[in-house]
Amino acid sequence: MENFKMIAKTFFGFEEILAKELQILGAQDVEQGVRMVSFVGDKGFMYKANLSLRTALKILKPIYYFRATNEQGLYKGISGIDWSQYMNSNQTFVIDTTVHSDYFKHSQFVSQKSKDAIVDQFRNKTGARPSVDKDYPDLRINIHIDKDQISVALDTSGNSLHQRGYRTATNIAPINEVLAAGMLLLSGWDGQGHFLDPMCGSGTILAEAAMIACNIPANLNRKEFAFEKWKDWDNELFDQIIDSLMKKIKEFHYTIQGYDKAPSAVSKAKDNIRNANLDEYVSIAEKNFFDTEKTTQGPLHMVFNPPYGERLDIEMESFYKNIGDTLKQNYPGTNAWFITANLEALKFVGLKPSRKIKLFNGSLEARLVKYEMYEGSKRAKFAPPTS
Repeated sequence: MENFKMIAKTFFGFEEILAKELQILGAQDVEQGVRMVSFVGDKGFMYKANLSLRTALKILKPIYYFRATNEQGLYKGISGIDWSQYMNSNQTFVIDTTVHSDYFKHSQFVSQKSKDAIVDQFRNKTGARPSVDKDYPDLRINIHIDKDQISVALDTSGNSLHQRGYRTATNIAPINEVLAAGMLLLSGWDGQGHFLDPMCGSGTILAEAAMIACNIPANLNRKEFAFEKWKDWDNELFDQIIDSLMKKIKEFHYTIQGYDKAPSAVSKAKDNIRNANLDEYVSIAEKNFFDTEKTTQGPLHMVFNPPYGERLDIEMESFYKNIGDTLKQNYPGTNAWFITANLEALKFVGLKPSRKIKLFNGSLEARLVKYEMYEGSKRAKFAPPTS
């Protein structure tokens, strides 16, 4: 099988961990960009990347590059691709366009013009034409324009890869699965200890933590990928890739716990964990974090997504002060990480974060912060031994 270039799209701040994921998976020529990482692999690796990558939103396969500064040039460039290699005249397609250019102002116009070029090519050759289907297309085409540079790619994934397939129930402000996985990887979570999400909502962070700990492929529960409708789809190869990934699943010897004070959230989280076949690893209880204390021996790894006040109405100052007090008084020997888009509220935690990483939660600029809670006082930890 021949190798080709691919592009994995991701969130801002995740480029380095996505590149690392790709290298561990066996990708060649891995290069980081902004919100993306390019790499080289064959068809089997394309299947493997879609199944395995935790921090990729989409994997594109570029097929053609050209330059154009007007609609005639665009039409001619798209017509220069032999579209019969990728679909038949009785199939459906859709075009997603991103534009950063003074020559082309509207992505919808580019999509329309490109669609005309594809349809005309089929009509001229066969007398029949493929049609557009925005919801369930056989082929998803991605056009990216930067100034006069136009790249055309096939979308190998289909729906965004954050749609893992296990989450059917969500609460008010669910966290995106890729964002959850990226936060966990940035926090250094590797399954070598106990884990707690003390405000677990619908259980996304718990599910991603369990899959990382056991090396379970991120998208194993997903219903379908775009490449399954391609002309060169190889079902046997896909099954082989799944078998090889399943053999790499690891044992897990610690606990993964989730708390939430809302009974509805606990019930949704339990459903989602069950859907992901992770209930043997994860336990969820109805508890208010502020009334809890550490229950496990040894180091505890904590990652959570507290409310920001965007969609949930809370009294920010006392809420974030309570986070700091609970960590300080009840959770010694804990590395606590959480994300917030309420940068003001961080002042009320009353603890100094040892790390601050800039991320985005949707369109909101956020910080992933780390607080290290030492056993005993910090001074005692670093004091020289007495003779």
